[in-house]
Amino acid sequence: MDAHPNTRFENDTSVLRIKDGIYQANMNTGWWIMRGPNGGYIAAVLQNALDVHLNDPTRRPRSLTIHYLSPPSEGEAEIHIQVERSGRSLTSLSIRLMQGSRLHAIGLAAISKDREGFDFDHMTMPEVPSVENLSIQPAMTALHERYDQLYIDNQEAGQDPDAVSVAAWIRLKEPQALTSPVLAAYSDALRPSLFTMTQKKHDIEAVPIPTIDLTLHYRTNPSHLNLNPEDFCLAVCRSRLSQDGHVEEDGEIWSPCGSLLLQSRQLSVTLVGPN
Repeated sequence: MDAHPNTRFENDTSVLRIKDGIYQANMNTGWWIMRGPNGGYIAAVLQNALDVHLNDPTRRPRSLTIHYLSPPSEGEAEIHIQVERSGRSLTSLSIRLMQGSRLHAIGLAAISKDREGFDFDHMTMPEVPSVENLSIQPAMTALHERYDQLYIDNQEAGQDPDAVSVAAWIRLKEPQALTSPVLAAYSDALRPSLFTMTQKKHDIEAVPIPTIDLTLHYRTNPSHLNLNPEDFCLAVCRSRLSQDGHVEEDGEIWSPCGSLLLQSRQLSVTLVGPN
């Protein structure tokens, strides 16, 4: 596995090189939700494998899109990585998560150098209550036992009171340096924003909402910020359209100092029905 993992997260997302382009991983039930591993956990394992495979400190993750075909089971899995093209600044890779002959997830990733460009920033971190004014909620699944999550009421987060959204300060239970796999895990760690509608209108039953695809865009490099392993990040997710049994969700992960670390979008199946 990765050299000397220090935390449970590092251990449970670590990979072992079998041969060129093929790595062994272990799907751990400590990151399970109702019917299998959380999509963010799978994304973290795949992102870690990509980081280990490329091993180029001059290039960092920019984009990862994963399609979830079926939930893997507990135990060993193989990750197959192929460099599709590597240029002077950008490397494009494909990645597959396998158990036996069964393909469970497939993804495309872009990893590149910093470049000079036309910079602007119209993003603003939501104004929310501080960590000290919130309390950690009890864990509902094995996954949520891995995190400290401080949920924020929509109105307190400056959201439209009728918006389908969710926000929380989040960190891993064990102090952990903020890395691209950690950000990948955070991207899908909150309860689905659709559950906010469930709580307010009580017209749908909260059940699993499995992810079809998840895209991550890595923005600010956490290593450029003065962050501590104990720091919380702010996660915000919003859904604007649920139609034909499918719902989208846009997410943001912010550093405590107000830097946008990651943007995400996912499409999920709404396995819900009337009470």
